[in-house]
Amino acid sequence: MNPSFSVSGLSTGIIRPGDPFTDRIIAAAASACGGFSDGDILVLAETAVATAEGNVVRLDTVTPSPRAMELAERYHMDPRTVEVVLSESDSIVGGIPGFLLCMKQGTLLPNAGVDASNAPPGCIVPLPKDPDGSAVRIKGEIFRRCHARIGVIVADSRTHAMRLGCSGVAIGCAGITSVIDDRGRSDLFGRKLEVTKRAVADNIASAAELVMGEADECTPAALVRGLGMTIGDECGVDTIDADECLFMGVFRNCCR
Repeated sequence: MNPSFSVSGLSTGIIRPGDPFTDRIIAAAASACGGFSDGDILVLAETAVATAEGNVVRLDTVTPSPRAMELAERYHMDPRTVEVVLSESDSIVGGIPGFLLCMKQGTLLPNAGVDASNAPPGCIVPLPKDPDGSAVRIKGEIFRRCHARIGVIVADSRTHAMRLGCSGVAIGCAGITSVIDDRGRSDLFGRKLEVTKRAVADNIASAAELVMGEADECTPAALVRGLGMTIGDECGVDTIDADECLFMGVFRNCCR
């Protein structure tokens, strides 16, 4: 990868269900940095992607189950939100007031990614149904319309163990390798790296979030230019099993 790159926020205005999201992104890229070029990487906020795809839940349509009522009382949450979180989760690991810690598609995350931030009033927004599929679709649309081979990342913001605040994480990826394996390379003193892998897509997502913001910026996308990554047909974000995860492994051992 190149030693420097640029990140430009793409302002689209408020995204509503059914809006032509790719049209907004193309127009924003033209305004911000002259449009798309080969090698660019587009980072998209998951809430905006899910909203444009119509994956929005009105709370007044949700009937909480007995389990949702129980968890809501225990963790001081809206039972309707808990019901949606349960429907989006593979399993519930635990919780703290206001949040359930969930497993979803091999990832540990709060509230299964269900978010009330930047959702229409009275609504919540789950994660996109298929983040990788969304990334592939938008990558293809931009190639057909702008003749540019780009990578696309669908990003979420997450907290990390024992750290304050959120940073970006890739939940969908198309066109670039999400993790680069540095095992076998030498460090500064000639020792071979044995475990090091770089979470490239996550790092790009975090860089993009600096210009995208989390509040009322209306900047649900960013264009990363100049990294020099190879654009191909890769799809997906590499993950590991819970048993291989340091945090989950220790947690499970403590609970035995």
